[in-house]
Amino acid sequence: MSQTRRAFLNRMATTAGMAAALVPDLNAQTRSPTVSVTSSGRMFISLNGSVAPRMGPWPETARLAARLGYGGIDSSLATLKTAGLEASQALYRELKIRPTIVGLPITGQQAYGPDEAFKALLPQLAEDAAFAAAVGCHDMMLVLSPSSPQAKDERRLLVRDRLVMIGEVLQKSNVRLGLEFLGPLCMRMGNCGGGRAGASPAATPPAAPLAPPTPFIWTLPETLELAKECGPNVGVVLDVWHWHHSGGTVAEILATERSRIVHVHLSDARAMPPEEVRDNMRLMPGEGVINLTGFLRALNKIGYDGGVAPEPLGRIPMDMSGEDAATLAYDTTRAVMQKAGVI
Repeated sequence: MSQTRRAFLNRMATTAGMAAALVPDLNAQTRSPTVSVTSSGRMFISLNGSVAPRMGPWPETARLAARLGYGGIDSSLATLKTAGLEASQALYRELKIRPTIVGLPITGQQAYGPDEAFKALLPQLAEDAAFAAAVGCHDMMLVLSPSSPQAKDERRLLVRDRLVMIGEVLQKSNVRLGLEFLGPLCMRMGNCGGGRAGASPAATPPAAPLAPPTPFIWTLPETLELAKECGPNVGVVLDVWHWHHSGGTVAEILATERSRIVHVHLSDARAMPPEEVRDNMRLMPGEGVINLTGFLRALNKIGYDGGVAPEPLGRIPMDMSGEDAATLAYDTTRAVMQKAGVI
């Protein structure tokens, strides 16, 4: 490691410690054997960027979240880096909200690509993890593809080995990685038709049909099993939509270690045949048939006290303002959380 990079990482580590000391109203708790974060001891609602495309640029989005009562905001690492460390720290302190989670700055395609190219990304990942921790964000997420062109065992070995290396880099900055599994049938069978209901068929069909993909990992138990093999700071981003469409049960959540739940996404679903489900058919929390009360109570029983981000993809009208959309998401999420007695 170069002296310049080493000095940067040391400076970030020092700044992260100073940043934690500047949050007076939150009690420090341990989420895992290696990651210490701030927590109020209760779940809180976090604003997710999928709520509406018109919420305004950063930092107006964060100011909107704070004004509406959100306890945190799912943030963009690239945006925070552009704003700068000191400005980002100052913003969260001023607004008294948390930078709940950011995306892993390595895509799935990069993570499972050629070995040399992947390893070349790890030094920058170390800097990004140090920066995120210094801002006060100790969680990152990566979406797991529910299908693969490879045999399942072969794919799983590659994914596990790469995630082990990623987890080791993140652990040095006390950052966790949450893996989000995708549950709908069309996703794991690779036939979502672009992922949008009513999407127009391609103008020119492929010259020859592609080989069907192999279903990979698309349930909570399998994702947890993989996470445990990848390190103590690797867990799950638990999206209730994907949990529901994977056939998930409350018992599965109750059997999960609290430290393995990194973040939660909330929405609802109408009753429909599995083969018709598409990702942008979600409802607001409380509008559908998902057992949200059981889901939230199970999380509460195992001690989950992190962010719950409404993610009602496809439900927000295109002409609804960003503020109205964020208000609707907050109010419906709070209502189901109050009904479950977890907030």
